[in-house]
Amino acid sequence: MQYEYFLFNLIVVLGPIAASFDKRVHFVDKWRRALPAITLAAIPYIVWDALVTGRHWNFNPAFISGISPFGLPVEEILFFLTIPFASLFMWEVISSYIPKQEATNKGTVGVFRGLLLAGIILYAQGQKEYTAFAFGALGIVGILDDILQVKLIPQKRTLLYILTVTVCNGIFNGYLTYRPVVIYNNTYNLGIRLGTIPVEDFCYGLSLILLATIFYELLKKKYEHSGE
Repeated sequence: MQYEYFLFNLIVVLGPIAASFDKRVHFVDKWRRALPAITLAAIPYIVWDALVTGRHWNFNPAFISGISPFGLPVEEILFFLTIPFASLFMWEVISSYIPKQEATNKGTVGVFRGLLLAGIILYAQGQKEYTAFAFGALGIVGILDDILQVKLIPQKRTLLYILTVTVCNGIFNGYLTYRPVVIYNNTYNLGIRLGTIPVEDFCYGLSLILLATIFYELLKKKYEHSGE
């Protein structure tokens, strides 16, 4: 179906929008910081996507409208908005039920430095470019969390968030790769898949969502300090 990818985005976002008025979470009150955070996080990924489409992956014309600003299907651009929006809703739900605890594992930044280093080495060797970019992106996001002192990643409740996001990624990305809406060139990845999903996609998707959440938490602090 030509508009299937568009309907996918609509389905992803409709549930969180409808549930945004829940009395306990009331995510609608947080939209004013969620939307800028999502937009800021989306920009580098849209640029990244535009640069590698046609090499790392392509989009199946059977499932898209054919409208392609910046050389990307409009549905793909929406993906960078709808998925983080749904994820931030999940973060608010988790935050509503699990109180914030101080960062418990300061050593986690070392893991992200390792991912960044692995990405740099792979890229320098000219091997598996998508793998290098995905590892590097997740590494950079983890280091950024430490530099900005958001301390999102070491929190205990963030582990539940990551697990929830990973499961949802498996469901939604599994659909996109099974149809397939997105067709990958294995020259640029490891060729290892969980079902139909390249393993690199889990790093790619998690880095996008964590980046949006870091920006979201920064904006939350800003609003709290300003008393808004």
